[in-house]
Amino acid sequence: MSLLPDSSYQKLIIQIGDLLHQGRQQAAQAVNHLLVQTYWQIGRYIVEFEQNGNIKAEYGSELLDKLSQDLKLKYGKGFSRSNLIYMRKFYLSFRKSETVSDKLS
Repeated sequence: MSLLPDSSYQKLIIQIGDLLHQGRQQAAQAVNHLLVQTYWQIGRYIVEFEQNGNIKAEYGSELLDKLSQDLKLKYGKGFSRSNLIYMRKFYLSFRKSETVSDKLS
């Protein structure tokens, strides 16, 4: 024999489940927002490094190869040469950071 009324207990389970679902969705959105901002910022750093005369245009490819290699060594996967190119292009496509979230949300 159960001490809890079945219908109110089921309601509790549903309420908890709904709250968990909502919290997980909000957490995923927050993480996604932060990752988008981070990748935009990485693209900005690369472009600013290039534009400050630190490298010549013909060395741009070499920069991305070296940067990819060093970032992967220190921080793990996610920093392939092609990903760095995409981050760079991402920044160049959305030069103002406040427009990034609005346009991608």
